[in-house]
Amino acid sequence: MASLDRVKVLVLGDSGVGKSSLVHLLCQNQVLVNPSWTVGCSVDVRIHDYKEGTPEEKTYYIELWDVGGSVGGTSCAKSTRAVFYSSVNGIILVHDLTNKKSSQNLYRWSLEAFNKDSSPTGVIITNGDYDREQFADNLLPLLVIGTKFDHIPENKRSDVLARTAFLSEDFNAEEINLDCTNPRYLAAGSSNAVKLSRFFDKVIEKRYFTKDSSQAGYSDRKRFNFKSLHYD
Repeated sequence: MASLDRVKVLVLGDSGVGKSSLVHLLCQNQVLVNPSWTVGCSVDVRIHDYKEGTPEEKTYYIELWDVGGSVGGTSCAKSTRAVFYSSVNGIILVHDLTNKKSSQNLYRWSLEAFNKDSSPTGVIITNGDYDREQFADNLLPLLVIGTKFDHIPENKRSDVLARTAFLSEDFNAEEINLDCTNPRYLAAGSSNAVKLSRFFDKVIEKRYFTKDSSQAGYSDRKRFNFKSLHYD
């Protein structure tokens, strides 16, 4: 096979939310039978057809960088993870739908990735806003994925999804909810598969078809609203 152009996508989220299982499902189209804790970073590759079915169709490698650790870890751990945050073309933010804290921590993960040399601790303000203008020059495509959907009792799913709906709005990103032990959630032609393909197309466009592909980060929306969040 001829050498393919590639893009780099970070996969960020708390330990135990299922990042490794998600990456394995995305890249191998198989369930990861015995997932283990990720130490440092693990990289897998997915082959993606950009603008599939159109005259512009082209095949790319999508490198998925599964970053391990805890967002509340030591400054040494954050410094170690910072080496993985360079030359990034997109970010997948992963949270456990059964763990509210993992959803809240997506803000800290994103801030850590965009502020490699500074600690995000203390940015969350209860009943207040956080100025987003520091990300004005950063235009990375983002995707929010909620895992362990099948672990939520059916009579509670609507409440859980209502609780996490603000994430996609705050990050100006599409949202996918799934269970990594069930490949049907990403079946070809499904709404989740369409969202995933659209995200990878945006990542490729940002890397190869924008005037300044060196920029990285959020959209031009100016502010985070953290009114519903609180950190102890």
